[in-house]
Amino acid sequence: MSEALEALATEAGLVWRYNDGSNQWREAPAESLRAVLAALGYGADNDAAAWENVHFLREDRARRRLPEWLVLSADRPTHIEFCGDGSPEWRLHFENGDAAEGRSDGRIEFERLPAGRHALHVGDDTTTLLVAPDRLDEPPRAWGVMAPLYGLKPESGGGLGSYGDLARAARTLGGLGASFLGINPVHAGFPEDPLNFSPYAPSSRRHLNVNHIAVEGDAGTCDGDLIDYPAALAARRDALEADYARFAAGGSDPAFAAWRAARGEELARFAIHQALSGVHGAYWTDWPEELRDPRNVAVQDFAAANADHVRFHAWLQWRAETQLGGAQKAAQDAGMHYGLYLDLAVGTHPAGAETWADPSLFARGVSLGAPPDAFSPDGQVWGVAPLSPRALADTGFCVLAETLREQFRFSGLLRIDHILGFDRAFWCPEGLPGLYVSMPKAAMLAVARIEAARAGAAIIGEDLGNIPEGLRADLDTSGILGCRVAIFERDWHGSRGFLPSSSYDAQTLASFASHDLPTWLGWRKGLDIAWRERLGHMDPGAAQFETEQRHGDVAAFDDMVGDHSGSPDTMHAFLANASSRLVALQVEDILGVEEQANLPGTVFEHANWRRRLPVAASCFADDERFRRTADIMARSGR
Repeated sequence: MSEALEALATEAGLVWRYNDGSNQWREAPAESLRAVLAALGYGADNDAAAWENVHFLREDRARRRLPEWLVLSADRPTHIEFCGDGSPEWRLHFENGDAAEGRSDGRIEFERLPAGRHALHVGDDTTTLLVAPDRLDEPPRAWGVMAPLYGLKPESGGGLGSYGDLARAARTLGGLGASFLGINPVHAGFPEDPLNFSPYAPSSRRHLNVNHIAVEGDAGTCDGDLIDYPAALAARRDALEADYARFAAGGSDPAFAAWRAARGEELARFAIHQALSGVHGAYWTDWPEELRDPRNVAVQDFAAANADHVRFHAWLQWRAETQLGGAQKAAQDAGMHYGLYLDLAVGTHPAGAETWADPSLFARGVSLGAPPDAFSPDGQVWGVAPLSPRALADTGFCVLAETLREQFRFSGLLRIDHILGFDRAFWCPEGLPGLYVSMPKAAMLAVARIEAARAGAAIIGEDLGNIPEGLRADLDTSGILGCRVAIFERDWHGSRGFLPSSSYDAQTLASFASHDLPTWLGWRKGLDIAWRERLGHMDPGAAQFETEQRHGDVAAFDDMVGDHSGSPDTMHAFLANASSRLVALQVEDILGVEEQANLPGTVFEHANWRRRLPVAASCFADDERFRRTADIMARSGR
């Protein structure tokens, strides 16, 4: 690897030598570095180009009076110092539209700065001031339930769960004493591709999944254990189109018109994208060239010629927002402290609405993923587009703030999937080994604190995997809770035994597993191992070894809790007594479901995101298993 390439990689924040999740030393090849640098906008095809970009980055850094962003504490006296000659004019544009200005010889003092993202201009330089609370409030000791929204059994028609079913589940669980109801991401998907139903590869994280709108006349059925997405979505779409026809026939609706105007240009672009998808297919990368850029005249001509179709997609978002907001209100009215616990997916689909609307925000030609570890020896490639750290800083972290704000509109608790990406993100060039790209961690955490504090909400950061040194301490300092998954909480450097839940950090959410892991019963039976052997992901010898290991793990867990019955009540009591402030229970474990929601590394080979719950949400309160679980939580003081 040449000196020029290494110098540019260092300047650009690449980490290409690292320990993976199995503590094995890795080094990405030069080809991977060039591909990632190109995705960041730094050409390095040869040494001359690499040196040119090195000099550009160094000179740009040297000439600036201020860094690109600064994190400051809210509501206290502060000052900002900058370098350079003279006494330049400065102007501060506050997030709310107010402004202040002056002239300074290198120091600007403020008696108080309000929380928010503000733009400070000093001479020719602009910096984003991220004025944030130092720490979010600590949540009270509580518990909640994780449930698959799609898997909620419909009670008023339809083939998959709706926001109406979610409201019913929230009312029922709130009555049992739960403080939150967690669900899979509800970001906008791909209505024109009914087989792309993974909630973790969305089209847009700033809009909602319209497939969960409850609508009268939905002829879909919920027979069977598995969801038939093509049939279920077709039936729901037919009912929604009929409902919209009735709505449109009624003339203008002032509430809808006001909402649409308030949502502005960003909603307009999304609705146009959805209308284009209905004509040209789900993925904009397959569209005619003139329609791939929303600024093109052809796109505007299409929108004008198809105004009612565009309005229909805006109306769908209005219906989705109204119903999801209703579910949050139902949860709060039922006594839930947080209400809904939403999940922010780690990235967005490279051919979805977000990357079409503003491709400059995203890196192209690479995917987010994870390095090899004990559970994925070949590493993982998730097929989602990463946000560019350059674009984040250049735009004042607007997209991150808006994305978080959209989640907090409907929730009191938010899980940020793979928050490790706030520190460094693992980028995988196509066909090449991946490497890490450093992210503006302090700035991203500050934005998260700003938005959560505004909403009076709490954040859970999924801090699992190859955890960067210092990240968990930074999360704790910010008041962001980490995750403690009992399956993984073991003495890995000693006996390998399970740790008692009383040893978990207080500033965490504890659970037994997750949607990507086996259920309580499935773990005990080794069903995940059996699936991997059946699918050829594991040879018989390895499967036999893993099965024997699992038998030992189950016995070790049972020995620790002093109960070999295999009852989920015992596991729930173990979690109830955790030091963690929050405890999340999986509805599948309460109901004795064996199969897990998702088997990583598969798409259609395993019934991912398709399993229905065996009990309707309105029946939870009458089910002895739910009442018993709630009593266990109450006895622990939650």
